[in-house]
Amino acid sequence: MRDGDETTVRSLSILGGRDKAGQAETLDLELQAGDVLCVVGPTGSGKSRLLADIECLAQGDTPSGRRILINGVPPAPGWRYSTDRKLVAQVSQNMNFVVDLSVAEFIAMHAACRHVPDPKAAADAVIARANDLAGERFAASVSLTQLSGGQTRALMIADTALLSASPVVLIDEIENAGIDRKKALDLLMAEEKIVVLSTHDPILALLGRRRVFVSNGAVAGIIETSAAERANLAALERLDRGLMEVRQRLRGGQRLDSPLEWLADWGKD
Repeated sequence: MRDGDETTVRSLSILGGRDKAGQAETLDLELQAGDVLCVVGPTGSGKSRLLADIECLAQGDTPSGRRILINGVPPAPGWRYSTDRKLVAQVSQNMNFVVDLSVAEFIAMHAACRHVPDPKAAADAVIARANDLAGERFAASVSLTQLSGGQTRALMIADTALLSASPVVLIDEIENAGIDRKKALDLLMAEEKIVVLSTHDPILALLGRRRVFVSNGAVAGIIETSAAERANLAALERLDRGLMEVRQRLRGGQRLDSPLEWLADWGKD
C-alpha cells in the first residue's frame, strides 16, 4: 500500500452498510485511479453521509455501517487519523479563508510545505489553472479574504489537483461554484485522482462513467452511463454554453434584446 513515504492508491472500495430503516445496503463498488463517480439523489437522501464515510475511511463505525477499503484492504489506523498525509481531500460547498495572506503567498506556502523545489513557480501554475476555471479572474496579489465563492472553489480545486498529495477528492455540488465544472473534472482526472462528486447537475451526472443513486440513506442503484445519455450530454453541453454566454453578457452590463438563436436551434434537436 505504501511506496516509500507515499501511498499508492490503485483502488477504493465502498462496501454496503444499512439504510435509515436499518435494512442492509447491497453495495460492493470499486473505484480506480482516474475514475469519476457521481452521487445523485434528492435532498436529505444521504449523499453527504456517503461522502463523509469516504472521507473518514469508515470501518463500520459510522451511522451507515459502511466500510471503505484501500487497494482491497482496510486502511491502517495511521492513515485514517493522519493529519499530514490524508488520503482524502474534500472541497465543500462553503469555503472561507480567515488567513490574511495574498493568494500567491498562501499557495507558495503550501508548495513549500510539500517540499516543491520552486514554490513560486508552483504557485504561479496553480493560480493560472484556477483562473482558467473561475468565472471571474483574480490577481495573485489579491487577499484570500477578498475572493468570491467561485474563485475560492476554483483555487482549491487547482491546488488539490496540482499540489495536494491526497489521491481521493470529494466534491460537494460543484455546480454552485460559478466555475467551469467540466474543466475542473478534466484537471482532476488528468492527475489520476479518484473523484467522488455529489451533484444535482445533469451535465456533471453524465460526465462520469457511472453514477450512484442514493435513497433513504443507502445506495439504491448503480447506473452505467449509456450511449444515448452521452448523446443527450452533448445537447445539454450546447445549451449550457449558450446560457454561459448569456451570463457573461449580464455580468458585462449588456442588454439581452437580441434573439437567442442558439436556443431556437437547440429546441429543434
